[in-house]
Amino acid sequence: MELFDCTFYSDWTDNEIEYSTSTGMFKQSDYGSFIKYKSSSVIKDLQDKIDSFKPDLIFWSALSSHIHSEGEYVNIENGYDLLKKINVNKAIKITGGLQATATPELVFKNFPNIDYLIMGESEMVLAEIVDSLNNNKSPTEINGVSFIKDNKVIKNNKQKIINDLDILTPYDYSIFDDQVFFRGYNGEVVRAVDFELSRGCIYSCTYCVETIIQNYYGFNESSKKTGAIKNFKSYLRHKSAKNIFKEIKDLNTEKKINFIRCQDTNFLTNDKNVLTELSELIESSNLEIRLYIETRPEGINDKSVALLKKLKVDGVGMGVELSAEDFRETELNRFASQSKTIQAFNLLKKNNIKRTSYNVIGFPNQTEDSILQTIEFNKLLNPDNITIAFYSPYFGTAQHKEGVKKGVFDEFESGADATLRSVSKSLKLPKEKLEYYKKNFVTLVRDGR
Repeated sequence: MELFDCTFYSDWTDNEIEYSTSTGMFKQSDYGSFIKYKSSSVIKDLQDKIDSFKPDLIFWSALSSHIHSEGEYVNIENGYDLLKKINVNKAIKITGGLQATATPELVFKNFPNIDYLIMGESEMVLAEIVDSLNNNKSPTEINGVSFIKDNKVIKNNKQKIINDLDILTPYDYSIFDDQVFFRGYNGEVVRAVDFELSRGCIYSCTYCVETIIQNYYGFNESSKKTGAIKNFKSYLRHKSAKNIFKEIKDLNTEKKINFIRCQDTNFLTNDKNVLTELSELIESSNLEIRLYIETRPEGINDKSVALLKKLKVDGVGMGVELSAEDFRETELNRFASQSKTIQAFNLLKKNNIKRTSYNVIGFPNQTEDSILQTIEFNKLLNPDNITIAFYSPYFGTAQHKEGVKKGVFDEFESGADATLRSVSKSLKLPKEKLEYYKKNFVTLVRDGR
């Protein structure tokens, strides 16, 4: 197996860090001096790699929380655009991810030169595919696989959800360029990895890619009062505390990782016994590490904050999305009140844990007044860091369907991007205004409007 990483090719990479720093979302750091971009052609180098390695199988994109779901949503498209310029010889092309999980039919329609799609969690299915090819068998009988036969899309039965995450081996970071570990964080440069303790979220926010995975595995009913899915205990899965600690310890000692960016959708809905045991293992160790987590305001209280401090959590990111409670509840199925959000931000500040607010603009029914109210709410919260994202219409989510119905988005949107560009066609909030507020949101919060 070999990895071809496109990250550090100057002709392939948009410098999101530079943009986010210029808008005030990221603090200025010396990150650029740690990174060296390749000036050679990504197309030529990939072709050379394929010609020399002669792969039997080319795989790109996957469904896991190691690569954050919003970012991996477009990986199918990005990888396809790259490979369509390449002679792959006889290699079988396989990909997976959120779009493949939501609608294999639409993926094959837009990206026809793919041999197999993996729906749902991909690790075990990919291993089965490799085994079948090694035994000269077709992958067409494997659960979780989609393919085209006689001009029709065939969707096999769903694979079982991975209940025991301990069966997954740690990531093999030896195949990556060392500079992939460097990250800017609050003005310093840390050695970091994205890490998952668990999978699943109990909530069903209408704009979130998590609902795509929930629906695939049959968790499509939720409470109208809290937004929590029914039978969520069967959907939440986690590693054991001992395995989590061992992975973190190995990363710290072998790769000098000192910052763990936890990609759990809602960290504080993890099993409390697991978090407590992990906190004791971390607290009693000599590991010089810090954690960054994401959670929701409802879970922040004196007891949970004490736990976060034992876990060496340095920063917490929480979704504000927008400030209007009625819009969040009726449109987004999100029930985190303003008062709980204010209390959570204040409590974290009191305990010297950094706070980041996540904000979104460009929802199908959002108005300019809604953005202005969200700016005012962020002034009240006074977070240590503020991020602002364009709403991206993830296929298969309720908000995407609403946007298509209103003509704000097409059925399939190419190039969806929360950071650099909007694909909205709304007259209520034209793209020029969205771009203005995206660029100036942090300044308007910090310096007034």
